[in-house]
Amino acid sequence: MSSTTPLSGLVVIEIGHSIAAPYAGMILGELGAEVIKIENPRTGDAARGWGPPFAAGAATCFQAVNRAKKGITVDLADPDQVAKLKGLIIDRADVLVHNLKFGALDRFGLSADALLKAKPGLVYCNLGAFGAVGPMRERPGYDPLMQAYGGLMSLMGEDGRPPVRVGVSIVDLATGMWAVIGILAALAERRQTGRGGVIDTSLYESALAWMTIPIAAYLVDRKIPTRQGSGVEMIVPYQAFAAADGYLMVAAGNDNLFRRLCVVIARPELAEDQRFRSNKDRVVNREALITILDDIFASQPIAAWQERLDAVGIPNGPIQTVDQVVSDSQTAALGIIQQLYPNGATEAPLSLIGLPLSFDSVRPSFAKAAPTLGEDTTALTKHR
Repeated sequence: MSSTTPLSGLVVIEIGHSIAAPYAGMILGELGAEVIKIENPRTGDAARGWGPPFAAGAATCFQAVNRAKKGITVDLADPDQVAKLKGLIIDRADVLVHNLKFGALDRFGLSADALLKAKPGLVYCNLGAFGAVGPMRERPGYDPLMQAYGGLMSLMGEDGRPPVRVGVSIVDLATGMWAVIGILAALAERRQTGRGGVIDTSLYESALAWMTIPIAAYLVDRKIPTRQGSGVEMIVPYQAFAAADGYLMVAAGNDNLFRRLCVVIARPELAEDQRFRSNKDRVVNREALITILDDIFASQPIAAWQERLDAVGIPNGPIQTVDQVVSDSQTAALGIIQQLYPNGATEAPLSLIGLPLSFDSVRPSFAKAAPTLGEDTTALTKHR
């Protein structure tokens, strides 16, 4: 593979807001597709105002998931503007992706049925809240709601304390990724059949996908999982421990690693203790083992423990804050934090996380900054 833009020549219309559909559009754009973002001319995408912080006239949240796109405004209440949008889709689009409420586009003649009838090769992707079927399909949904409703928050935090959510929009981002997977699969099939089709994914389905392992366990033993803080219910020890100067994640994920850990902490007899001999035993006797390990790890600083654990190949790492992640040597080596100039060379560069993949060791570079509201409307609609 010689290109980091394998989707060059593909045209995507994104009628997206917030995170999920815009993230899908950004991925496709960074991979070379021409992505045209559609926004309301009066309000634009609400994520433009999700700050501070702000950069280049919009929230950094918006900048992070809307780069690599052109931008036009369309008033869906104006039949003439809707007609121009429909013409643009039929004339040029390979893919339409949106995350408006269920059935919202149908009212404007932009349903999947209507557009596929006019253009059978179109790939039409719905990113819903609860899914395309079922009693809740018309309900709205956002990431925190889905973390709650999908069960994720029931596993976060520690027993006896209030539930917490994953601190990033993990369900939104996952749904954008699933949309891209579905779109690419549909495009692959289109090469064989010449026909497009409808892809449905949703925030709730993505939340359920994150729950794949706990739900599988529950369907076997019917035991409701308990919250384990930084730990994992099915593996012990596999969690963060408080060292003398901070927290260290220790992942002794099998019996061999546990035996090595016992040597490192100068307690080799623990490996032969019947309570801890196998992972199954350690899970049953979690509290007793963790109490012992808590006291031991608290006696030395992180660096001392890392040196000993690394020497015998036990996976470990400190819990880093955002500033530490940004300045980390591994982050720098990957070159995943990239820079672009939102308005040419007249402003300070904006640093953002690039795509987490490379082609022949080359990471796709930023195509362009997120569009200002409606910046490409005239250029892209003047011919109709």
